[in-house]
Amino acid sequence: MPSRLGSRIPLVSLIHTLAVAEYLNFRHAANALGVSVSTVSTRVKTLEEDLGILLFERHARGVRLTDAGHRFIEQVSAGVDQLDHAVKTAGLAASGECGRLRLGIHALIPRSFLAELIAQYRETHPGIAVEITESTARDAVIQLRSDLLDLAFVAGPAELPDFHSRRIWTEPLVAVLPERHPLAGQSTVTWPDLAGETFLVRYDSTGPQVHDHIILRLAGRLPPPSIQRFGVGRGTLLSMVEQGFGITIVGAATALLPTTGLVFLPFADEPEPVSFSAIWSPFNQSPAIRNMLVLAGKLGRICDSAPGGIQNEPRERPQ
Repeated sequence: MPSRLGSRIPLVSLIHTLAVAEYLNFRHAANALGVSVSTVSTRVKTLEEDLGILLFERHARGVRLTDAGHRFIEQVSAGVDQLDHAVKTAGLAASGECGRLRLGIHALIPRSFLAELIAQYRETHPGIAVEITESTARDAVIQLRSDLLDLAFVAGPAELPDFHSRRIWTEPLVAVLPERHPLAGQSTVTWPDLAGETFLVRYDSTGPQVHDHIILRLAGRLPPPSIQRFGVGRGTLLSMVEQGFGITIVGAATALLPTTGLVFLPFADEPEPVSFSAIWSPFNQSPAIRNMLVLAGKLGRICDSAPGGIQNEPRERPQ
């Protein structure tokens, strides 16, 4: 019976009762609520009758809470506070101001476009917990389909029929050589310059795309390239290049990392920079995704005129 009764009590009756408990006077409570004294009195009396208990002792100058009334008001106050918090939280979540955003990335290099984007997003949306997972583009797509990620940033074209995508920024491709390499003194390199070289490629991150790009650019050239793949991190791979294991190719943002004994040479014959795209499921309507994409567009417009090798794609606000 109490649980069934609770579901029938109007919220407005509880609000009126809380006001009376605060002011200990029906007239003052009614003035605060902007209603008539009779309305407040009737709602409180009806509530007492429904509960079968007396909440207030009436006297000429006002009212006082009974012992049962004290206990009831304490519980109702806590419940209304929780309800108010739930309403506010739901509103913040609906506007993308609280909750979480699960990002899939290929790398997070300090001072890169992506690092700046995430830093500004966290600053402007402090109520959103940003969770980051580093993986290959293939694994990121799998995690998106499994609802383990909300948004992923991947290198190269992202033409997937079951996902929305948007190109966010581009980076020139550069070759990484040890300082003692015969080509290290040049200002640029070409793909024919690198024919016959040993290329070092990672298994994870953008490694699979790098592997395919080398094969595409050096197809049919002699001597053929040697491509060696390793399960190492970016720092270890760069150290291996510095020690003479071979060379590698990376996006220009990698040159922002503190390194020694390496040179980063842009390609003179690479037809276009590498594009990086955001991809997300059309079924994921999270406003946190929308806010991230809007910020990416704004940051792109700000950085378009900035000097340096990284170019950012201006985007309009998504509908």
